[in-house]
Amino acid sequence: MTNEIDIFETYESEVRAYCRVVPTVFKSAKNATMTDENDKKFIDFFAGAGVVNFGHNNPKMQKAIIEFIKRDGVAHSLDMYTDVKREFIKTFVKNILKPRGWQDRKLQFTGPTGTNAVEAALKLARKVTNRTEIVAFNRAFHGITLGALACTANNNFRSSSGVPLNHIIRGEFDDIEAFNHMKRQMTHTGEGLQPPAAFIIEPIQAEGGVRIASKKWLHMVQEFAKECGSLLILDDIQGSSGRHGSYFSFDDMDLDPDIVILAKGLGGFGTPIGMLINKPQVDKAWKPGQHTGTFRGQGISFVAGKIGLEYFENDKLEHETIKKGEMIKSFLENMKRKYKQIVAIRGKGMMVAIEFSSAQIVQNITKKTYENGLIVGACSSGEIIKFIPPLTIDEKCLEDGLKIFSRCVDEVLA
Repeated sequence: MTNEIDIFETYESEVRAYCRVVPTVFKSAKNATMTDENDKKFIDFFAGAGVVNFGHNNPKMQKAIIEFIKRDGVAHSLDMYTDVKREFIKTFVKNILKPRGWQDRKLQFTGPTGTNAVEAALKLARKVTNRTEIVAFNRAFHGITLGALACTANNNFRSSSGVPLNHIIRGEFDDIEAFNHMKRQMTHTGEGLQPPAAFIIEPIQAEGGVRIASKKWLHMVQEFAKECGSLLILDDIQGSSGRHGSYFSFDDMDLDPDIVILAKGLGGFGTPIGMLINKPQVDKAWKPGQHTGTFRGQGISFVAGKIGLEYFENDKLEHETIKKGEMIKSFLENMKRKYKQIVAIRGKGMMVAIEFSSAQIVQNITKKTYENGLIVGACSSGEIIKFIPPLTIDEKCLEDGLKIFSRCVDEVLA
């Protein structure tokens, strides 16, 4: 048997986290299954934190990437034009923008991660409005670089910033009364609170515990943003690329955001792209080179990402995602009826949370799931397990994973 992890524990930084929950060395992965060096197979209900929406080593993407490399395709191009970037843009416009009447929007490729894209959005909002403050909401996660970290609510992340995290007004997520109070503070003379550059919202808070904003609240924020000259920024980094059924998590909300932030599943293969969708009147505030990034032109990401976008030429994947999501929710709801330690089940599409009464219970469960060949991830303050398997997982594999999870919960709670 081989499973040499000493080299990692000796030389890799103490900051590593996920590997402590799944302490093995993986050698291969296919769709929703990962295999370690001992040939032990794990069902993956984590999907790279939502990056591998279309499965590990998606065969269509794999084939296209190999062909791209063999023909000496341009792997890195900054923001220069390439044939694969053109095809990615054309497919995004055809399958995502045009069906929503957004064909006038501008696509801004940022650095390769979600936090890079958040930084660009914040900078652009401040540039457009000539204001400094941003309204972000409780339980939000927007990234860990300083501007994005200021918007992030979790003190476990904020505590390591080393500097004050300023220019943020913290609101209550999906709380109509609290938002009305904020509006009064921003509009009544003498209250001392000025309208912000932007409101930044995850329509569905992923790391915050799969908390879904209501349509009524989202429209209140959108309408007030327009009234007071602020921008509406929707952070759909983990929620997009079909995770909740249709392409965006907010497709059923009839919203008109000024900026949409994408990353994670956008690159398709686990390869990185960070991107903004900007209204043209917002985007024109940029001058050439005012926001740059070495890794804005990732050829492999454009190749694989284009194939990911082709899944949305019809609604087949959407229907499958909704069906599998309902399977997960129904299974977990049955478990909830069994145990008082299960506080809530929340979800939309194939992002479903099961909340327990303590983080210690979750730690005990995730230890068991690892031992039994299932990868799951905790979120929020550690009391919630979030199910985000690849959208392409077959139903048999999904059922097998749920059965493993049930046995592990029984062992901990029964």
